[in-house]
Amino acid sequence: MININTLFQEAVQLLRHLISTPSFSKEENLTANIVNAYLEQHGVATHRKMNNVWAWNKHFDPAKPTILLNSHHDTVKPNSGYTRDPFEAKIEDGKLYGLGSNDAGGCLVSLIATFLYFYEKEGLKYNFCLAATAEEEISGVNGLELIIPELGKLDFGIVGEPTLMHLAIAERGLMVLDCTAHGKAGHAAREEGENAIYKAIQDIEWFRTYRFPKESEVFGPIKMSVTIINAGSQHNVVPAECTFTVDVRVTDAYRNEEVLEMIREHVTSEVKPRSIRLKPSSIDKNHPIVQAGIALGRTTYGSPTTSDQSLLDIPSVKVGPGDSARSHTADEFIYVNEIEEGINLYIQMLEKIC
Repeated sequence: MININTLFQEAVQLLRHLISTPSFSKEENLTANIVNAYLEQHGVATHRKMNNVWAWNKHFDPAKPTILLNSHHDTVKPNSGYTRDPFEAKIEDGKLYGLGSNDAGGCLVSLIATFLYFYEKEGLKYNFCLAATAEEEISGVNGLELIIPELGKLDFGIVGEPTLMHLAIAERGLMVLDCTAHGKAGHAAREEGENAIYKAIQDIEWFRTYRFPKESEVFGPIKMSVTIINAGSQHNVVPAECTFTVDVRVTDAYRNEEVLEMIREHVTSEVKPRSIRLKPSSIDKNHPIVQAGIALGRTTYGSPTTSDQSLLDIPSVKVGPGDSARSHTADEFIYVNEIEEGINLYIQMLEKIC
């Protein structure tokens, strides 16, 4: 059986290979090839759909519950502030530089190492399903969401995102609403028509002040922010239509569908969600995997950002090496020792329950 130090050394080299291979969202074919080939080199039977690669542990038992280990191998495009080659995976002063090193390459290679550590073990209480997925950075439909039906029944998930190996036990969902207030056009000088702006103002004030009855223990109230507004064609025409956009950050106290229904009950404007698929997610603080992390000195918190957790209908915890504050920044990096710590903590947490 491969030892942890070897897994760590290989993880660093795998990450350097991934960094040096561009993998913007929807363009992850080459990094999918790399992940697939690496797993096959270790004797793992892999499965692939588009740019998503997944595998199960060697002694998979359908009678046992299954843990999902998931992270993504796509990246955003480098911003204009880079002073380094974003694809040159250099290690300097203990930092591994490169696009996607922190978000979320370090998490992905640490989870792959963890999967390989458990891959050949017999007599485990859980199965393992590893999924290296695409299109996370754009919440695309051909990433994790595409292959969930292929993964079978899952008991809970570990989603690898940079959290300094602390435990994000809840994550806000996101709905973007396009709203339209309807009025009636008329000449402004003759007090004709029905001003759609005034109707919109009433609804906008509701969005600004309303508090939903249930509040999350982790996040508190749902946040709703009106962020765009458009109306009118010329100064002397009463507008028949006013459109505005609302950013809604849904907490684990509600489902997206419930929030949308309540909004429609309270406003007169037409409300169309761009999507309701980015769901809030959570896992009970007393769940064994969370308690295993707490026992290892990890803290729990609620994450304000969205990830592939939002596509899962199972309890999941977001945890991984690296720091989310470095994500999407110029000259992105991860500390090499964060990868080592990540592998060790993932393994220790899972050993406590497996």
